[in-house]
Amino acid sequence: MSGLQGLAQENIWFDKSRYDEAERCFYETKNGVPQTSQVKTSLQASKGHTRSQKPRERKTSQNASKPEDQSELVSRFKSLELDNKNLHKVVDDLRATLSKLESRMAILEKGQSPASKSVTVTKAAPVQTPKVEKHNGAADDDDDDIDLFGSDEEDEEAERIKAERVKEYSQRKAKKPALIAKSSILLDVKPWDDETDMSKLEGCVRSIQMDGLLWGASKLVPVGYGIKKLQINCVVEDDKVGTDILEEEITKYEDYVQSVDIAAFNKI
Repeated sequence: MSGLQGLAQENIWFDKSRYDEAERCFYETKNGVPQTSQVKTSLQASKGHTRSQKPRERKTSQNASKPEDQSELVSRFKSLELDNKNLHKVVDDLRATLSKLESRMAILEKGQSPASKSVTVTKAAPVQTPKVEKHNGAADDDDDDIDLFGSDEEDEEAERIKAERVKEYSQRKAKKPALIAKSSILLDVKPWDDETDMSKLEGCVRSIQMDGLLWGASKLVPVGYGIKKLQINCVVEDDKVGTDILEEEITKYEDYVQSVDIAAFNKI
């Protein structure tokens, strides 16, 4: 079978005799020897030979493929047998380990059984209740003194402690300085015309003194046509000085001041 497989894989020139006959006839005709009938018969014979050879080739190829398939099947069966043997070994190992584990668990359970019994006995032991001896008269008085819902004296003590803590907290809060609300105000003081003395106007504004009023920086800002306005900053306490009071006090200087506007107002 191996020889047929080797022949099936090799390339063989089956039509060589036909080509040799045609070459011979070619040289005979070239030399002047007419043999047409022989050529035809040889060609027909060669054709029949080739036709007969084709099914033979198919048969040989089929015969060659059959042993190949058989060899593949044999190899597969062998691999399956090996896998089966390996699986049997694994299963046997697992069974052995399981049996070892079961034996160990049994040993452990036997060793822990007395300890568990002692634990259960201690848990099941009843709790001993204190014995109360009853006496005639005196026992009744003791029962009357017991107050299950708490005594009034404890409530009074708790209220007294709470009142003391509240008093201490109020005293600490009173000692802390109270926060004073302040505001920063930017005023625009406008004169009558360009001939107004702005230095005297500023002096008049700064001459206003109140509790909670503090004058700051100032500058002259041009308005137009040579007229300049006084822009002055001040810090006031909101509870003591208001914007209306400031406007009234500044507009009292009618000789220099035409009007007063608040350019900016910010809380501090």
